[in-house]
Amino acid sequence: MRAALKEAQAAFDRDEVPVGCIITCGNRLLARAHNLTESLNDPTAHAEMQAITAATGAMGGKYLTECTLYVTLEPCAMCAGALYWAQIGRLVFGASDPKRGFSLLSDRLLHPKTIVEKGLMEEDCARLLTAFFSRKRRLR
Repeated sequence: MRAALKEAQAAFDRDEVPVGCIITCGNRLLARAHNLTESLNDPTAHAEMQAITAATGAMGGKYLTECTLYVTLEPCAMCAGALYWAQIGRLVFGASDPKRGFSLLSDRLLHPKTIVEKGLMEEDCARLLTAFFSRKRRLR
């Protein structure tokens, strides 16, 4: 999660919503990414989507069944759907997202075999998000 937090900080520094993500397989780092929605002018350029694309390229296939995705914020429904199709083996997220997180809709948005762990370094992940949105409100 520390590597995902570094990616979130990179997003923060680029004035992107500070969400960072990495994907590992065993001890191998396959992908690292952060939100790029503002930079790319693309509402689908979430950290998870960027990381899935990089990881499937590194693996040479579309399934990530043996992989773990670490992300600083609970994935949204779009990203959960992408994780379903990639059949991610394990999802670990830091902060919950009470407004847009996938668990608001259904835990069934993920593949049934996906193992979910939440709350890893939750305070650190939430602190960066809070700082970002506090700064945005002050600048209005």
